[in-house]
Amino acid sequence: MGRIRSVVFMAGLLIMPALLFAQFNNNTTSPYSRFGLGDLHSYSFGRTAAMGGASLASRNNQQINMSNPASYTAVDSLGFMFEFGVNGKFANYSNDITSMNANDVNFGYFAMNFQITNWLGTSMGLTPYSDVGYDVNITDEIENAGKILYQYTGGGSLSKAYFGLAVNPVKNISVGANLNYMFGLLSRTGQTYFLESSSFYKNQRNETLRIRDFNLNFGIQGTIPIKSDQRVTLGAVIENKPKYTGFYSDLNTKYISIPLGSNNYASDLDTISNVNEDNINIQFPLTYGFGISYVKDNQLEINADYYHQSWSDVNLPGGGNDVLTDLNKFAVGAEWIPDRFSIRSYLSRIAYRAGLKYENTYLLIDNQQINDFGISFGVGLPVYRSNSTINVSAELGRRGTKKDNLILENYAKLNLSVNLYDLWFIKRRFD
Repeated sequence: MGRIRSVVFMAGLLIMPALLFAQFNNNTTSPYSRFGLGDLHSYSFGRTAAMGGASLASRNNQQINMSNPASYTAVDSLGFMFEFGVNGKFANYSNDITSMNANDVNFGYFAMNFQITNWLGTSMGLTPYSDVGYDVNITDEIENAGKILYQYTGGGSLSKAYFGLAVNPVKNISVGANLNYMFGLLSRTGQTYFLESSSFYKNQRNETLRIRDFNLNFGIQGTIPIKSDQRVTLGAVIENKPKYTGFYSDLNTKYISIPLGSNNYASDLDTISNVNEDNINIQFPLTYGFGISYVKDNQLEINADYYHQSWSDVNLPGGGNDVLTDLNKFAVGAEWIPDRFSIRSYLSRIAYRAGLKYENTYLLIDNQQINDFGISFGVGLPVYRSNSTINVSAELGRRGTKKDNLILENYAKLNLSVNLYDLWFIKRRFD
């Protein structure tokens, strides 16, 4: 037990700086991250990533579930869990003209969960919210101007640090809340080049959006016993249009360089508009979700979720809000353990997981809603003589379309999370 505590402590010292460093680096290369707040992360991590992300009603006393704060009371009264994750994405982006491959591997998140009293549980951690990271070039030809190159680049991340509490007000009912601190910086640059004429001004626009503020989200779970070893749990979460303090900058310039011969140029730079760290309030969407979970103790769990975000009501600075629409996600997944307490067979103690998801994302481009479909599978590998688990999962999916010269993204995601479980506050009878 002492060794596990040491591992938890050292893991925290090693992982936290890496996670904080990751918040300021690009964690995606998707062209779709150009719009809105970039690529939104799933609300589910760790164990349920292999189950299509379906987790809103899940209550597991040896795994952390950050998707619903009401789940924090599921941990045993003497249990303490520390979890961190790493993820990788390997994608092919293509349209009717060209294609490209991209790889991204990053630290994902960390969290801990334990009970304060028999009726009060808590959790805290750091999770990603969205990522921006793209480099897109578009060429066009206009009469009397010739060929034009539009170049768009962007980068940055938004993250959430959270502290959550959950209570059992009555038997089989748990309610919880997270106090979240959203922070991060997103930057975008757009440039226009006239390739066949030096007599036209080039244009450059630099935008940054910095967010920092607190908000609350809430969850509830209710369990209906069926038999002594079977139960059904219903879960729900809600986040009611949180408002964040933002700082928006927008510098729009035009410039020209006319060759005069002998490597000499005449240059002119003019500022069209300049907004410097304008303090604004940004309202995020109404978010809610519902889930159901069936559990047969130590053998089977089946989950199903519906999740919604009203992005069509959001007004982000800098324009481009016409591409935002409501997000709807459906997910279903299952976990099966052949024989959790098998002495002779390690394979029988492994948790086998699979699931699928279908998501209408929050992007509507050229009247085409960008949809995302994925299938996932994975295993939970028990650690010898411990309740700790190594979770490994993969997801194969497709996002977008080639219609109207949009981009089709075929991807494979790999997720690795380590859940360290220990029993705390035990009085030793013998040293």
